[in-house]
Amino acid sequence: MKTELDPIVDNWYFHLDKGSKFKVVAVDDDEKLIEIQNYDGDIEEITKANWRNLKIELCEEPQNWAGALDVSEIDDLGTEITDTSEDDWKEIEEKFSQSDKEKLAPEM
Repeated sequence: MKTELDPIVDNWYFHLDKGSKFKVVAVDDDEKLIEIQNYDGDIEEITKANWRNLKIELCEEPQNWAGALDVSEIDDLGTEITDTSEDDWKEIEEKFSQSDKEKLAPEM
């Protein structure tokens, strides 16, 4: 069954045979290519001819598609992103400011 849906940038589609969502991010009419971004963030290019053979339907944007952006609640060091407070940064700033003042002070 060929799709009659047109690839529209920023629209989300659902692969009926794969059970996954993707978003159209670019359409190049000259090259007859469509760039899509899968829910997991992978980018693919497909031809317009292949697009017509896809078993897809329009769908809503996922409520949380952080997977596509590689955003998580834990940073690379294994700590939560919210672990750092404003006071933590002030303490470091004060240490650097003091050492800079010492360097700039004239020797007697």
